[in-house]
Amino acid sequence: MADTVREIERKYEADNDTQLPDLAGIGPVAAVAEAGTEDLDALYYDTTGLSLAADGITLRRRTGGRDAGWHLKLPVAPGVRDEVRAPLSDVPPPELTALVRSRALDQELVPVVRLRTRRTVRVLRDAAGTPLAEVAEDAVRAWPAAGAVGAGESGAGRAGARWREIEVELLGEGDTGLLDEIGRALAAAGVRPASAASKLARALTETGQGHAGAAAPHTAGPDGRRADGSGKAAAKAKSRAKSKGKGKAAAKGKGKAAGAGKKGQTAGDVVLRYAHEQVRAIIELEPAVRRDLPDAVHQMRVATRRLRSAFRSYTKVLDRAATRPIGVELKWLAAELGVERDREVLTGRLQEALAGVPDTLRLGPVDARLRIWSERRRAGARDQLLAVLDGPRHLSLLKTLHAFLEEPPLRKAAGRPAPEVVAGAVLKDYRRLARRTEAALAAPAGRERDEALHGARKAAKRTRYAAEAARPALGRPAKKFAKRTKRVQQLLGDHQDSVVARATLRELATQAQQAGEGGFTFGLLYGREEALAADRERALPDLWRKVSRRKHRAALRP
Repeated sequence: MADTVREIERKYEADNDTQLPDLAGIGPVAAVAEAGTEDLDALYYDTTGLSLAADGITLRRRTGGRDAGWHLKLPVAPGVRDEVRAPLSDVPPPELTALVRSRALDQELVPVVRLRTRRTVRVLRDAAGTPLAEVAEDAVRAWPAAGAVGAGESGAGRAGARWREIEVELLGEGDTGLLDEIGRALAAAGVRPASAASKLARALTETGQGHAGAAAPHTAGPDGRRADGSGKAAAKAKSRAKSKGKGKAAAKGKGKAAGAGKKGQTAGDVVLRYAHEQVRAIIELEPAVRRDLPDAVHQMRVATRRLRSAFRSYTKVLDRAATRPIGVELKWLAAELGVERDREVLTGRLQEALAGVPDTLRLGPVDARLRIWSERRRAGARDQLLAVLDGPRHLSLLKTLHAFLEEPPLRKAAGRPAPEVVAGAVLKDYRRLARRTEAALAAPAGRERDEALHGARKAAKRTRYAAEAARPALGRPAKKFAKRTKRVQQLLGDHQDSVVARATLRELATQAQQAGEGGFTFGLLYGREEALAADRERALPDLWRKVSRRKHRAALRP
């Protein structure tokens, strides 16, 4: 069973003759206690192309010290990582390799670097003796491991790279302000912030393997990870723009989009950046979904929907023949993610509704009935989702997404100035939304209108996503357009949630009656949901009149 520890730390480096200052008296630190010296021997694993290192992830097998075992470190924020631990074994444990599958795919994880560290530990305590932080002074030696690219022989018989590193890690519920104060004291003594984000990153550079990771297409995050499309894609788009003579078109749109992004952006630049962000979200959120972290399923599902929506909206930029099959797989994945997410949202909605029912109207064990219904579905949904993430179909989708980033299927319009292309895509999606909304308003009440409103909701979401993607090119008008469209989406979403809730309340009432409990309370909630849906239907015409004003669309045109 894997355990997780959150690390909040700062890393530094120093010359061998640099003396560390006495940290007693820094902030709340009253005493510095020696905690001994450890000899650590760690073997780091990665793919031959260093896919994990490219994303700031480390997987190691370490012996010696207080926490010998397998350690997988996943970046959370600058200076913050989650360390997932598993007991020692001869090969990387499945519970950890599963968490890097979205990066490693089906590539074998092999040793790439060996580190031997002599660690001297000091604990900083406050006046009450409570540990506040730990300072580790490390003398590090690194070699390419057997199996690494260009490793030759392993650590034995090789001089290896050497350096001195200092780590300061918060303990317990410590305040990061203490890390700032310690950092200033270390800087005054000649200690420098570490030149690399981790020991592995420095070791790869020092042992001549860093170039393999530098070429990885999926570098991302606060330490310089890219948020746009691949270099090849950007170059192609810009080359096409030059051949078309983009100066005239760019001048036409200048000044219209207040707050717009860089001048000279091509449609390919803008759309690929958005698509890249969604692919990265899918890849990066998968470990969080596997770990059952809060909101991870929802965020991963949103990313799949946004990417699929971009494929459908920006057909002039991305070849639909290539993206359509990817879209089919994204729809499948979103549906699998939705089983658990929809249960979670629906359960929360019904629990909140039950909480608002007076005791005199709560007839029967309604809370227990809802809890049983929810837990039965949760257990099955969780197991099914993990099976999906472990399955061949999801692996194939991940490979396809990685390949898409490397060689996006760009069309000619990708090289045109961004404003004219992306504005056209947003307005086309808006026209689709308008047709569906007007059809829904004209539909007879009941199931036909419910289905029409649900279709309008999906069109509103697609239009909103298209406008969000266009914001770097169109600026504030796109931001406002997305915000207005979101209001329509939310209203229609409330309506659709009510439709789904009513179906579930009917199911719960039927189960309660069959068990001899009575379904009165569930019927009461059904009536309230019915009234809520009617309220949303009455509110739609006025909202739509405001959102559909011609001036909002005119502001998008370059």
